[in-house]
Amino acid sequence: MNSFIKKIQSFSKRFDLWEKGSKIIVGVSGGPDSVCLLDILTMLKKRNNFEILIAHVNYGLRGGDSDKDEIFVKKLAQKYGLELEILNAEKESGKNPTENFLRDIRYDFFEKLRRKNNFDLIAVAHNMDDQAETVLMRLIRGSGLQGLGSIRPKNNCIIRPLINISREEIIGYLKKNNLRYRTDKTNKENKFLRNKVRNKLIPYLEKNYNPSIKKTLAGLAESVSDDYHFISRSADKAGEKIVSKKKYSVEMSVREILKLHHSLQRQVIRNSILKIRESLADVESRHIEEILKIARSHKGKRQKTRFGNLKVARKGDKINIVVQKNNGTI
Repeated sequence: MNSFIKKIQSFSKRFDLWEKGSKIIVGVSGGPDSVCLLDILTMLKKRNNFEILIAHVNYGLRGGDSDKDEIFVKKLAQKYGLELEILNAEKESGKNPTENFLRDIRYDFFEKLRRKNNFDLIAVAHNMDDQAETVLMRLIRGSGLQGLGSIRPKNNCIIRPLINISREEIIGYLKKNNLRYRTDKTNKENKFLRNKVRNKLIPYLEKNYNPSIKKTLAGLAESVSDDYHFISRSADKAGEKIVSKKKYSVEMSVREILKLHHSLQRQVIRNSILKIRESLADVESRHIEEILKIARSHKGKRQKTRFGNLKVARKGDKINIVVQKNNGTI
């Protein structure tokens, strides 16, 4: 067993990514990262008694190239003797989908497959470069600790065995083992923010500031992730006395939340929002600070703010956060 695979195995043990006998959905686009991930997991399949199912999403956004990706992944499934499930998501994707929207389609599909087949895990091929790009993107947009903690090695049933592996190492492994892969030409286009960060910002930082910037940012993400989880657990405990949840809203005591350390104040609010929403997508640091500004205000009149699908209002000692849909409460 070569050092590359040993590195991944050691990483998987450190973060408890899988167990012997795990049933794993593997997301495969046909690109270098997912081809590498699939090859590694199939090599470890016998040793760990894995059951593997390949999942592929064809968004239909690149015309014939999208169909060629699908054909390529079908051949990979045949090569490894594995079952393959494909989602043709062209109608769902639309003409100009956001990166987040495409991600939601992908993960919804993976999760449905996992439940349908009674599998344990979903393996995706994020690597160290993806981690660094995500940290920078979230810094640019304005993010708290959770965002800077970025892509974790394991998040519930989602595992990322390559998250401490650089894209350079992945390409080296593929070349050494004569493994073919598909190249997405749109990765060279600077349409999405991620591509701008990957193609322009990171090379600039590497050249002018830190040649190891990707490794530095990935290390930051890991460190911040540990800190975030400690603060989040502390905020959960504090929130038990401060926050009450209804069906589509949460209510918190201004007096009690202002007794907390500022970092816990922010996290109690984030955790409260997560009680009524699936994620903190589009909830930025400035929104959390806006809520705290309302909490600290001594103005007598009722204060309100809105962002995303959330409506925030203070009346007396209470701040209410309500999930709304189509300009009305769900």
